[in-house]
Formats: sequence, structure tokens, C-alpha cells
Amino acid sequence: MSVIDTLTGEFARLPGVGPKTALRLVHHLMKGKKDDTRRLARAMVELADRVRSCDVCGNFSEDALCEICSNPRRDQGILCVVEEAYEVGAIERTGQFRGLFHVLGGRLSPLDGIGPDELHMDSLLARIRDVEGRVREVIVATNSSVEGEATAVYLEQEIRPLGPTVTRLARGIPVGSDLEYVDGTTIAQALAGRREM
Repeated sequence: MSVIDTLTGEFARLPGVGPKTALRLVHHLMKGKKDDTRRLARAMVELADRVRSCDVCGNFSEDALCEICSNPRRDQGILCVVEEAYEVGAIERTGQFRGLFHVLGGRLSPLDGIGPDELHMDSLLARIRDVEGRVREVIVATNSSVEGEATAVYLEQEIRPLGPTVTRLARGIPVGSDLEYVDGTTIAQALAGRREM
């Protein structure tokens, strides 16, 4: 197998990158400056060597504790549970959330053999128990897929007996959209989650 085929295969393993896109990426690297390709390779090696999971929440970090967990100004009483570490960034970019996070590392999917033991649920529950009474609210921010909803229901059943309020991200109609183009499920969720003006 050639170097081109090997690199194309590696790119094709990335999410959302098919064989044709992978080959285009390899060709782009070959046509570009060698220094640019080397800089990309160094950045990837550095990523593999230096970035790890935070010991507390599972977010990406270069240290034992991520910037969020080590920030004393964050609200220790609110915990937002997400499926993957990249979702922490999406919530952080809003500038609206000042609590802490917990990354599950996926979602329940029995058909794929992913149960509670394959996710970071035990560490979440231990975290809530260890700081007894300090966690006032747990926001379940799993995706609105069937698996995400099942994960949310499971978490609610496990967390509620421990004391904190369990909330779910609101679902509804995207800002700037026309009702005629919104699917029925989204409209139903928006109706169910309506609030007084």
C-alpha cells in the first residue's frame, strides 16, 4: 500500500470524511508547501501527546483539570451533562452558562452494546454524592435523538433520588425560521415547552 493510500485511509476514518474527500485532502497536502504539511503533522502529534481528558469532568485538557473545573468563579452548584467533549465548547461559546460540566463519552445505545457501564455515568453519580448538597441542579444536555432521550430518562431516574433538581435543555423552533418549514415533532416540542410572555 502506498503512502497516499495509507493517508487517504486514515483521513477516511474521520467522522464525516468519505473516501473521495479523504483523497482530496491528501492531494491538497501534496500540492501545498511541504512546511505546511509538516506543521499539520507536528500539530497532530502534539495533540496526541499533550491533550487528555480532565480527571473530573472528562472535557479535553492539557492538564489534570480543565480550565472550567479549575476556575473557582464557576458555579459549583450547577452541572451540565453532555454526550461528548466538543459539546462543552458549543455551550461555552454562548457565554450564558457559568456552571460546571460532565462529559458522558457517548449515549446509551443498547443495539450498539453501549450501556451505562460504557459511559462515565458512575463518575457523574459519584461526583454528585461526593459534594453532598452542593450540586443543586443537573442540566441534561443530551441530543434529541432516540438514544439521547433514553440517556436523559435514565439519568433523571438515577440523579433525582440524590437530591438535585434535574432539568433538560428546552427544545423548539429555531430563531428566524418559518413555521411552515418546521417539522411536526419540533413544533410539538415547542408547544409542550411554551412559557408565558
